[in-house]
Amino acid sequence: MGMIRFMLPCLFCLENCKERDRKISEEQSHRENNGDDERTENLASRSNEQSEQCCGSNGICSHEVLRDGDRDSASKVVPNKCARKASFKLSWCCKGDQSDQHKHDIVSFERGNITTAERSSKQISLKWESQPQTVIILTKPNSTSVRILCAEMVRWLREQKKLDIYVEPRVRAELLTESSYYNFVHTWKGETEIMLLHTKVDLVVTLGGDGTVLWAASMFKGPVPPVVPFSLGSLGFMTPFHSERYQEYLDSILKGPISITLRHRLQCHVIREAAKNEYETEGPILVLNEVTIDRGISSYLTNLECYCDNSFVTCVQGDGLILSTTSGSTAYSLAAGGSMVHPQVPGILFTPICPHSLSFRPLILPEHVTLRVQVPFNSRSHAWASFDGKDRKRLAAGDALVCSMAPWPVPTACQVDSTSDFLNSIHDGLHWNLRKTQSFDGPRDA
Repeated sequence: MGMIRFMLPCLFCLENCKERDRKISEEQSHRENNGDDERTENLASRSNEQSEQCCGSNGICSHEVLRDGDRDSASKVVPNKCARKASFKLSWCCKGDQSDQHKHDIVSFERGNITTAERSSKQISLKWESQPQTVIILTKPNSTSVRILCAEMVRWLREQKKLDIYVEPRVRAELLTESSYYNFVHTWKGETEIMLLHTKVDLVVTLGGDGTVLWAASMFKGPVPPVVPFSLGSLGFMTPFHSERYQEYLDSILKGPISITLRHRLQCHVIREAAKNEYETEGPILVLNEVTIDRGISSYLTNLECYCDNSFVTCVQGDGLILSTTSGSTAYSLAAGGSMVHPQVPGILFTPICPHSLSFRPLILPEHVTLRVQVPFNSRSHAWASFDGKDRKRLAAGDALVCSMAPWPVPTACQVDSTSDFLNSIHDGLHWNLRKTQSFDGPRDA
């Protein structure tokens, strides 16, 4: 079994970079006290070499991840009996640039002035390095139109594209009820097999709305295959593809290259007051939209102490607090007064829910911070945390919720590109800034 090679954003090297910067700072302090210039230069040299090894040529970190094989002592891949998983590469591309050369943001420092010499709008592109062979189709339940489309799509992918197909156990039972023809369709049993899906699946197809995309993301606790979301729901901020043209879209996507949006997720830990240290936490929960801390059925205001990288932020007194990704900025955070943010912007939205204050405005924090929300011991009631609208957990006095950016984003395919799809979604889904045009006749400036 071969090694899957692909490129992912530098977010994955964040912790290594922090540790490297700390070591450089310590060495520089040691040099100032002892004059050890040579040692610092050597450390800086090693730091640059690590950066070059870590970061790809176009601002993306290149990682080799072993999926379906293991290395022996001679660094050779030992094959196994699993099917070969398709490999792909992510790269930055510039709109309108016909060459293979990509523009970079170049920051210059001259005569005391810092300027950006060149800036470009960059779109992430996925190019298959080997042909996809396995697709998983996830559907919205209790929908006749979705069930009919799913059966039709499964047949087309099998007969025309010769792909192996996985569906949920419920969907496989529905297909077999319709016809024994669908015996070739695969499914899974239990959580253990779900945890291994990312090692088998090359592409995820969702048939439904944004809720189906959230469900698909929740199935993958680590790396997520590229997701192709078809719109068969009510609102579709993350579903740009229309089901009527699914053959045309899937044919283009399977050939590649395709534009994708890397949708970042939050990684959340609940730390109980009884825990002896922060390592004794409940298992991590990944959310694509938001984590919400609210007062539940209590009639009292929530009382939440909030910290950002150990710095006190504020005390929330109101109905609650939303910590949202930028992909979730058009969901609950929007309804609570938060801003709409382009999904490619790396950040965490800090949005209060009905705060009992006239000056509490929402924040957008950088993606590298760690947020801690704690219920103080003087709180009149418990708080409740929910993750993408489910998995509700009670937070008693002394309990805390810790959130940071997860290392594995959800790559969703674009119909056009990230920006066009985002703008189309807020125009079509929310009728953003829809207004009659002012009449041309009437009073005018002289």
